[in-house]
Amino acid sequence: MWSAWQNRPLWLRVLIGLALGLIVGLIIPPSIAQQIKIIGDLFIRAIKMLIVPLIFVSLVTGISSMSDMGRMGRIGLKTMGIYFLTTAIAVSIGLIFASIFKPGLGAPIDAVGSAGLDRSITISGLLLGIIPTNPIDAMARGDVLQVIFFALLTGLGINAAGEKAGPVRSFFISASEVVYKITHWVMETAPFGVFGLIAWVVGTQGIDVLAPLASLILTLYAACIAHIAVILGIFLIALMRLSPWRFLRGVRDAQLVAYSTATSSGTLPVSMSCVEEKLGVSRPVSSFVLPLGATMNMDGTAIYMGIAALFVAQGAGVDLGMLDYATIVLTGTLASVGAAGVPSAGLILIPMVLSSVGLPIEAVALFAGVDRILDMMRTMTNVTGDCMVATVVSASEGELDREIYARTA
Repeated sequence: MWSAWQNRPLWLRVLIGLALGLIVGLIIPPSIAQQIKIIGDLFIRAIKMLIVPLIFVSLVTGISSMSDMGRMGRIGLKTMGIYFLTTAIAVSIGLIFASIFKPGLGAPIDAVGSAGLDRSITISGLLLGIIPTNPIDAMARGDVLQVIFFALLTGLGINAAGEKAGPVRSFFISASEVVYKITHWVMETAPFGVFGLIAWVVGTQGIDVLAPLASLILTLYAACIAHIAVILGIFLIALMRLSPWRFLRGVRDAQLVAYSTATSSGTLPVSMSCVEEKLGVSRPVSSFVLPLGATMNMDGTAIYMGIAALFVAQGAGVDLGMLDYATIVLTGTLASVGAAGVPSAGLILIPMVLSSVGLPIEAVALFAGVDRILDMMRTMTNVTGDCMVATVVSASEGELDREIYARTA
């Protein structure tokens, strides 16, 4: 029986775990759901354990394998350019859908109290936070942006040192293989972790919690689905002549894990596996693009910021002008680039967007209770965008195995 379970694809096992968690969550009391949560917590701790080593060794290996500095520069420019473009599009889509569906009408914005969130976040703070004063401390704290920055410098240093850095390059190649193997073991437990998380969410919050904010939830989900369709249509079909349906089949494992765990960084192991094994993306490109995307390409978070800003404005009866919209797009893009790939990171950054256009940041408390439901869809959108960029960049460099891509079923 166990072998039959193991022979099923991971996406199907995760889907089964999610469905069982939903059913169990509906029938058990909150006290039991809270106990079941430990299963999900163990899984989350395991994937968090892998975030820093996986990002560090993957980025160092990916960059050090690109000895051609011109090629590395091209890939870097393409990656960053697409990330910023799709993020700006995402904020705009959020604003458009919030303008159409008006989820904030009737929301009791004036009645909410302080959210108790950190309001000291600024754009300058995010930029300064990229460079670590102590790389080891950054790794210990799990500061992903700082780890990425130090990994980039390490990879560049290995390339610049040439043959003398050969032993160091070989060490990171071996280390990456070890980390990938551990990652495979952890991801085999994903269906059980997903079961525990979903049973906890449904068992403790119930279906009733969704009713008052159903319009907000539906607006976000519709906007995220539309954004996925837009980026697939523009980049995969129009630019690379690649089938979006095969792409979606190839990344469904990553999408399900992202949706159920609500962590982009935690989904990184399965994202890398999907794009390399099912879509034919080369490992150097995957190792460079995806770790960056897990922190810097937060399309779902950007959509949420646009919707949240208009939700609050509509509830408070505030009319926003074109300059306000432009400010939201700019601030939302920069803030989402600095968002950590962990659950509910977007919720912490929303006050920055609200304050940029003079909206009451206390309103975050109104929808903080259902943020987990929103975060699941945001994260799935984030991860789908990361995988799309890796596929497009790999294809543009002639490093996409189109035979593997065509076989995806």
